[in-house]
Amino acid sequence: MPSGDARDPHCPTRQVLDRIGDKWAVLILLHLADGPRRFNALRHTIGGISQKMLSQVLKSLERDGLVARTVYPTTPVAVDYALTGLGEGLIDRLRPVIGWAEANVGAIMAARAAFGAEGVPPPA
Repeated sequence: MPSGDARDPHCPTRQVLDRIGDKWAVLILLHLADGPRRFNALRHTIGGISQKMLSQVLKSLERDGLVARTVYPTTPVAVDYALTGLGEGLIDRLRPVIGWAEANVGAIMAARAAFGAEGVPPPA
């Protein structure tokens, strides 16, 4: 399999980075790391995501091979979403970034406040 070069503006690696840089995609993957979930369970545990957005992102993650969709022939039809091996590999690499964000959110919020409401840093 060929590898990419994210610095090349024509490289498809940028499409992959767009997917894993999307907040909803990261949150979906994080919740699926705990095990398979149904659509409504995902929507309720993530919070703040619309049904349409969740559906779109899940389809994109499935198309990219990060999430698998399993349909059960019940009445009504039941559908589970789960990480694939590729998705598990990605979430393993995202966990340190998520941990960094959780550990440093206070400092980031303080820096934002210090930057000022006008969008310019305060005088030194």
